[in-house]
Amino acid sequence: MSNKISLQAMNRALLHEYYRGFVMDADIFMDMSQFREFHYDPERVDAYFEKLQSQKDRVDFLIMKDEKPIGEIALKHIDETARECELSIHLQNDAVKNQGYGTQAERLILEYAFQTLGMTAVIADSVLKNKRSQHTLEKVGFQVIGRDDTFVYYRISHSDWLKLGDE
Repeated sequence: MSNKISLQAMNRALLHEYYRGFVMDADIFMDMSQFREFHYDPERVDAYFEKLQSQKDRVDFLIMKDEKPIGEIALKHIDETARECELSIHLQNDAVKNQGYGTQAERLILEYAFQTLGMTAVIADSVLKNKRSQHTLEKVGFQVIGRDDTFVYYRISHSDWLKLGDE
């Protein structure tokens, strides 16, 4: 088995496969009263897929390892005028966390954002208590641009991303 991952355009069948093994991560909730266990429901997954497909300001991928989906990653709120967008990533469950897959996926999606979509910047945020997400964002080059009582906010510019390739 390889530790290498790839990104694949989202499709309905793979999204169902992903969500059949999905476990909600409590670290993405600052307010634990909002946390709910995830239970696979084919109709909910279909509705989610349809919702994603109808949104024209985003591109969605599944993170693939050994031909199996282990995460989802997206560029959303794509602003063609400002040439900026927002990163979103979720890994399937604890079995695929802390192995570098998120880092690889974020590097691949940044390459796509800057080289394919021509973005000048990508933003992201992380719940304050989600130290793993913050570590990964910073490892791939995002810089903190602010924080509040709930989130740490990040940004990486195309020029800063290019500099990372020179290191």
